[in-house]
Amino acid sequence: MTATLHDPKLAGLYPFLSGERQNAEQLQFGLLESAQALVDAARAIAGVYAQHGRLYTMGNGGSSCDSAHLAVEFQHPVTAGRPALPAINLANDCALLSAVGNDVGFQHVFARQVIALLRRGDALIGISTSGNSENLLLAFTAAKQLGAVTIGLTGGDGGHMRTHPHLDHCLIVPSDSIHRVQETQVAAYHILWDLTHTLLADDRGCAAREP
Repeated sequence: MTATLHDPKLAGLYPFLSGERQNAEQLQFGLLESAQALVDAARAIAGVYAQHGRLYTMGNGGSSCDSAHLAVEFQHPVTAGRPALPAINLANDCALLSAVGNDVGFQHVFARQVIALLRRGDALIGISTSGNSENLLLAFTAAKQLGAVTIGLTGGDGGHMRTHPHLDHCLIVPSDSIHRVQETQVAAYHILWDLTHTLLADDRGCAAREP
């Protein structure tokens, strides 16, 4: 089946192909709002690392792969001159995931690890395309009760993550396409990584200049 530029499904995924003009003011507002949300989240992560905290990540399915990718970016920075920072993906331990999932339920697989591993001043990032993953929501609650910073990346209308009382920062990709959400989330967490290192470098530079 061949899709045309006027196919409504294709236009929904790539609205700029339809030839219609976008509202410049709305577009600018959306970009500024998104940029500020990314800066705020990056500043929170930088604050955690500045106080020698750790970053933990989590997700299910494809989002689990993204959470692993994000953790690797911080532990193994590919840009010369940037230090390795502690980041642990909670989806890595298959034995623990299957044990908790089998014994008490899959909704607890991340919360149990949060309770055991996180300390006050750490950060937890959860990635989801829907924002409705119960195991992420329970983990955010457990992390917040321990005094950790909580950050969510989601799509669509934000799901339950949008209004979650224990989520400090929620970055939403407003698309119903899982593929577009995941593609944008990859860009978003690379920006978070880059901004975090930039903020930490600025802090180190200011400290070095102090008498």
